[in-house]
Amino acid sequence: MNLEDIKGIGKTTIKYLNELGINNVDDLINYYPYRYEVIENSDIDNLNDKDKVVIGGIIENIPNIVHFNRKLNKMSFHLNTGNFIANITIFNRAFLKDKLNIGNQITVIGKYDKKHNSITASDIKFGLIEETLIEPIYHSSFKISSLKISKIIKSVLNHINQKDYIPDSIIKKYNFIDKNKAIQIIHNPQNKEELNKALKRLKYEELFVYMLKINHLKKSKNQENGLSRNVSFDQIQKVIENLPFELTVDQQKSVKDIYDDLISKNRMNRLLQGDVGSGKTIVSFLALYINYLSGYQGALMAPTEILASQHFINFKKLFPDINVILLTGKLKAKEKREVKSQIENGEANIIIGTHALISEDVKYNNLGLVITDEQHRFGVTQRGNLKNKGITPDILYMSATPIPRTYALTLYGDMDISSIRTMPNGRKPVKTYVKTNKEIKDVLYMMLDQIKAHHQIYVIAPLIEESDKIDLEDVYKLEEKMKKAFGKICNVGIMHGKMNNKEKEEIMNEFKQNKIQILISTTVIEVGVDVANATMIVIFDSYRFGLSALHQLRGRVGRNDLDSYCILISDKETKRLGVLTKTNDGFKVSEEDFKLRGGGDIFGVRQSGDMNFKLADIKNDYDMILKAKEDSETFIKSKESQSVKYNFIRNEIMPLANLD
Repeated sequence: MNLEDIKGIGKTTIKYLNELGINNVDDLINYYPYRYEVIENSDIDNLNDKDKVVIGGIIENIPNIVHFNRKLNKMSFHLNTGNFIANITIFNRAFLKDKLNIGNQITVIGKYDKKHNSITASDIKFGLIEETLIEPIYHSSFKISSLKISKIIKSVLNHINQKDYIPDSIIKKYNFIDKNKAIQIIHNPQNKEELNKALKRLKYEELFVYMLKINHLKKSKNQENGLSRNVSFDQIQKVIENLPFELTVDQQKSVKDIYDDLISKNRMNRLLQGDVGSGKTIVSFLALYINYLSGYQGALMAPTEILASQHFINFKKLFPDINVILLTGKLKAKEKREVKSQIENGEANIIIGTHALISEDVKYNNLGLVITDEQHRFGVTQRGNLKNKGITPDILYMSATPIPRTYALTLYGDMDISSIRTMPNGRKPVKTYVKTNKEIKDVLYMMLDQIKAHHQIYVIAPLIEESDKIDLEDVYKLEEKMKKAFGKICNVGIMHGKMNNKEKEEIMNEFKQNKIQILISTTVIEVGVDVANATMIVIFDSYRFGLSALHQLRGRVGRNDLDSYCILISDKETKRLGVLTKTNDGFKVSEEDFKLRGGGDIFGVRQSGDMNFKLADIKNDYDMILKAKEDSETFIKSKESQSVKYNFIRNEIMPLANLD
């Protein structure tokens, strides 16, 4: 069944669904609600002004409709609730008039006006609600509503037949309900009890499949032979001693961990995690150097062109005698052909780039090491495509989002982990302050001090452009305000994700060259951007971000021996934000973020990367993760896993694991 086969939706609706990542019926039924609205009848005798109400009753009169223009209308009628007669007003629902006949029973959801004994309705349900009504709420857009998505999903629920990835023995062990039944319930729950059973069933499957992959990887990793290398650590130590800066203890230990992996008989599969600005990049460069001395090519994949270019420039400075090339999507056709030719014939020793590194037409000569920077931003398949271009290259993942060790050992159970906690010498902690919007004048004076000192400033807005629904600062509003405040004494620039790569790179280069003193940006500047002269970052509506995300943003400053500042502007959640005023340690911030928000913000769970769970939450479902881990280990060893019935698990899940 295709989207085109669903009755009542046309090409325009399909286009809007596609924009939400829904491209087929499988995507549709796996597009789960992100929350539920529980609707219960209100206590009519205890209503206060502006209370949200859910009241049933009988229609007393024919609805009256007033049209404001072609698109806007207001409909009014009287509802007899049994206790009183309320005047009901609802906007832009004139199409319901024919169904709202005198004597019909309906339930109205809206806001109560005690003075006028009226209700401004947001929705009308036909019939009376005798029990609790649970409404699924979906991520939607201005073009297609949550209600519309819900109706489309419900129209196909009776036609679904999804594969069940939980073995029979485990279904019996936990008395799980049928998977297809669980999917029907999650989209159309009748009560809280059955919803909880459905959620438990579908969450467990997500975690079981993930842990099955992890345990399969762990098992296969122990059977894989590494590449042959013969490099003396003394050679590496000489390079370290000649660096223009001194490595920290943690950096030195991480280099030794990687060296030991690379010269061992087993294949390396290591996660290098460290705080913002802790110096993971130089460790990765030294890993590439060890690999280069062994005669193999090395590839470093970064999530953005800005970061890839930065790595390329820095590597060339430190290792001028090594042939390092840059491969990104912005290269012209002729340049790409030349670069790809150098990769294929082995002229290129080190290849640094973006997703272009995993293009089908990129052929490596003898790829020995693959490094992915900010590894949680790459999906399983993307990283796998790169790895599979070599024979059995060693793998190093890097992440600037430290995670609590207990969770890391479970969720990255197939990897060895190196952590960099100490910061490079000379770095000062970034001084962090929480300010309200009433204190904006103080913030402007602090910014003025930095500009007078010939330093630069980041200003962060959570939105790209103005929204009618959310009253938050956006880059264009902030540009106007900053130009009004500082336009006569410095240059103000803007950068956001809707710009193309060329525009972003031009703006970033101007900022690096100090042609722009105040850069207004969205979180596009979060990863890896390094401008030593930037000494202040001002983050508007900072309550909108998780602590780990704010810590990442804060890491854009303090990359020198100058005093640096982070100003969090918010009228909400100031206590939570206060955590950042007390510590610059990303591991501690991560722990606090985990306690407060769960794993989603830390791991990017619902956005991208390894743990792309739709329902499971790393923190709240941690006990379930441990059960799934134990069950998957038992299953892999069991005869049940070898039976014909479970061929599809091996055929579908295990190849994915091999990609990782």
